[in-house]
Amino acid sequence: MPQLTDDDLLDRAQRECLRFFWEFGHPVSFMARDRFVAGDTAQDDIVTSGGTGMGVMAIVVGVERGWLEREAAVERLTKLLHFVLYTADHFHGVLPHFLSGTTGKVVKFGRKDDGGDIVETSFLLQGFLTARQYFDRDAADERLLRAMIDQLWHDVEWSWHARDGGNALTWHWSPNHGWALNHEIHGWNECLITYVLAASSPEYPIAPRAYHEGFVQGRDHRNGRVWYDIELPLGPAYGGPLFFTHYSFLGLDPRGLSDRYADYWVQNTAHVRINLAHCVRNPHGFKGYGEACWGLSASDEPGGYGVHAPDSDNGVISPTAALSSYPYAPEQALAALRTFAGRLDDRAWGPYGLVDAFDETRDWFAKTHLAIDQGPIVAMIENGRSGLLWRLFTSAPEIREGLRRLGFASPHLG
Repeated sequence: MPQLTDDDLLDRAQRECLRFFWEFGHPVSFMARDRFVAGDTAQDDIVTSGGTGMGVMAIVVGVERGWLEREAAVERLTKLLHFVLYTADHFHGVLPHFLSGTTGKVVKFGRKDDGGDIVETSFLLQGFLTARQYFDRDAADERLLRAMIDQLWHDVEWSWHARDGGNALTWHWSPNHGWALNHEIHGWNECLITYVLAASSPEYPIAPRAYHEGFVQGRDHRNGRVWYDIELPLGPAYGGPLFFTHYSFLGLDPRGLSDRYADYWVQNTAHVRINLAHCVRNPHGFKGYGEACWGLSASDEPGGYGVHAPDSDNGVISPTAALSSYPYAPEQALAALRTFAGRLDDRAWGPYGLVDAFDETRDWFAKTHLAIDQGPIVAMIENGRSGLLWRLFTSAPEIREGLRRLGFASPHLG
């Protein structure tokens, strides 16, 4: 059998992960289910707001690459939006983390987390605004889709989560417990997109000081230390899990994006290089680690779910970590993909693309796929190949204005 080309491999990864959203999407709401579990004949009714936004971006990629029919995608997204707008629970326009895909009722994420989740909602809107910019034809179905996206976008009360003009956004609000969780969003982490969208809102924008006095004042925001001979501008020790370089940057174009705190291309590439260097040096001697098998992020693990990073490494490789880092380290991501599609092919793939994680030391391969891991594989590989989603999201005039309000500069802002 001839060796697959790089494009063949990238196509395979994107197309098979796209199937998670297109074929395994909830049959009533068409939102993304939180996870697929192999062998579970009664698949979960729980759908995820953030994972749905990532799935919307995957569908845009599918249309652009000719894997999905444009009209079918518009029809699917319109049905999904109808459910989100008119059936799903909202709290000041903000969706919960999890909800029932059948009834739209909130599913508690925690005892007091039974209301709006502003971060999950930001991942959802990142996807829909990208779709709004893509489906731009003067046809009745696409005009309706854009109008519905605008309605959702205009309804989100970002300023409510600033708590009367406070100095930071608060992650959760509950109609039963109010602000009891009291989780202010400070960086550095995956939440940059939340502040950008909140500053960009046409109806309920936050003041820029919430970013400058809130997000960037987090204890892990500034770093400037050196790990594996690589300087890291922002973030916790060793950078943390790699999804920090993915979730906000599914739409935000980091190439040349900078503010007074960092150059975000430098930040993300340094973070990826540190993660890779750790796996290559493999200080704990885990089986399989190396230049062609790397990537630590949040994912399933034997016995549950965990956040994996160089300083919390238990031998679990998350394929989404390396593959979603394709824009930052294309050769190294392709090397990992060749391992996943070669030596590990018979165990590293499931019905909807790469399995969520594996641990060769314990001879364990997950039987699951997760929305928040499959979606970034499709989106970030595409950004590395064509820049499509970066170009679309950054073309939204509200986003350009919001970035400028927060003091960002970029050659791609126009």
